[in-house]
Amino acid sequence: MVKLAMWSGPRNLSTAMMYAFAARGDCAVWDEPFYAAYLAATGADHPMREAILAAGETDPARVAAACAGPVPEGAAHWYMKHMPHHMVDGFPLDWAAGCVNVHLIRHPARVIASYAEKRGEMTLEDIGFSQQLDLWQALPGPVIDSADIRLDPARALARLCAEVGMPWTEAMLSWPEGPKPHDGAWAPHWYNAVHRSTGFAGPEGALPEVPEERRALLDAALPLYEAMRAEAMRFA
Repeated sequence: MVKLAMWSGPRNLSTAMMYAFAARGDCAVWDEPFYAAYLAATGADHPMREAILAAGETDPARVAAACAGPVPEGAAHWYMKHMPHHMVDGFPLDWAAGCVNVHLIRHPARVIASYAEKRGEMTLEDIGFSQQLDLWQALPGPVIDSADIRLDPARALARLCAEVGMPWTEAMLSWPEGPKPHDGAWAPHWYNAVHRSTGFAGPEGALPEVPEERRALLDAALPLYEAMRAEAMRFA
């Protein structure tokens, strides 16, 4: 049995990765367990805030206890999609010692462009680069870049499965179109594109141009990304 905690900021291919692991057939998945607790603790004004608070557990200790508990549905494995910036100071993190912690990254220019399509305002805290580097240092584990996954999903996922001790299956390469029963309450706002997908999109093109008003954000995020990129799995 593998209990896998996949850590990433928003707009990092994280939902497609969750769908890939769910498609295995032997893996339970959990979509951003601490999101409601994060909103309750910070007062952050996110899209669908009230729906997320109503649907999710707002007590971080209870969320942590569930993360440390048995794998749901009698599944052989458990994939938890987590965001580092949801782990507010004081939230329990000891449960993660019982997981294989994997860190999914993406170039900040792409994150900023994608995030802006869904939420116009953003800070460095919102896109999670500094929190992710801190968390990787506290919970070291494999680092994988979303660009490498999209370049060759079969090769990247087979390598990742080997790293975490799960058998590889080609079932991870496709999933049915549309919403999924394991989607979080925020899916109607954030998951439109992945709901239209049935597998991983092809390789990404040139980096998007970041507008002048967000250049400072890019400049702050880029060295944090590069520090993790230096530790990422290599496929060449």
